[in-house]
Amino acid sequence: MIEILNSLIPVFAVIALGFAMKRMDFPGEALWLPLDRVTYYIFFPALLLHTLAIADLGTYDTWPMALALMAGMLSMVVVLMIVKQLVPMTGPEFSSVFQGAARWNSFVALAAIASFYGHEGVMIAAVAFAVLVPLANILSVTILTRYAGDTPAGFAAVLRLLSRNPLIIACALGIVLNVTGIGLPGPIEPSFDILGKAALTIGLLAVGAGLRPGHAVEQKWIVLLTSGLKLILMPAMMMGWCFIFGVTGLPRLVVLFSAIVPGASSSYILARQLGGDATLMATLITGGTVLAALTMPLMLWVFG
Repeated sequence: MIEILNSLIPVFAVIALGFAMKRMDFPGEALWLPLDRVTYYIFFPALLLHTLAIADLGTYDTWPMALALMAGMLSMVVVLMIVKQLVPMTGPEFSSVFQGAARWNSFVALAAIASFYGHEGVMIAAVAFAVLVPLANILSVTILTRYAGDTPAGFAAVLRLLSRNPLIIACALGIVLNVTGIGLPGPIEPSFDILGKAALTIGLLAVGAGLRPGHAVEQKWIVLLTSGLKLILMPAMMMGWCFIFGVTGLPRLVVLFSAIVPGASSSYILARQLGGDATLMATLITGGTVLAALTMPLMLWVFG
């Protein structure tokens, strides 16, 4: 347990620093929105593309891991649709609960995986990203356009939204460059490496800056419901699917990390763009991130 805490504390320390910087208004409110945009559109896509393009995946059979990840997320979709029938919520509220329980914070996941398993872990994590990023975005856009807006968006509108997602584009390009053997030749590879290294630090600071503890306390029942689904039930289901598909070793541990992290901070942006309950989304992200500091070590101790 001590080793687990020693590896996770730096991740949450950087998140706490981002929170403290925002509360002290340092260096100023004008910093955070541009920083979010640069990270979302440049730094993190560069990290995904770089890692996938140069990854040597021959050592591992990643298909069972991919199947376990997909099955785990789709299982959560089924659970959430049942919850919707049992718990009174408006459409926008449900869309935020859906994102809070089904999506994952890739910044926290990748930082934790890198802390535990180094470059090899990050390489396998990139495969998880290639599976979960498109799937999570497709599901979230579908749910938001179905329940948050006045009328469901058509297939063409959903496809347009997904085709402009920088994370999906980066994953697709990285896979193509890897499969074709092109990779990232010459100075292109270190250039993308430099850009990608900025993603984790800035991403974690931005997660901390976006925390709203007061709102989380006010909405504690829905925060606890959503966080329980994401931080406890999701890891249990993912580990069950790993057992079914025979996922072991480092790929299994990467699946576990993908499951135990809180919801994605980018969910707020999507909720705001597509008519969801953005205020509740920010609240769920805050509550989930704070609670994850307690549940992540526990889940790693139970399933790791």
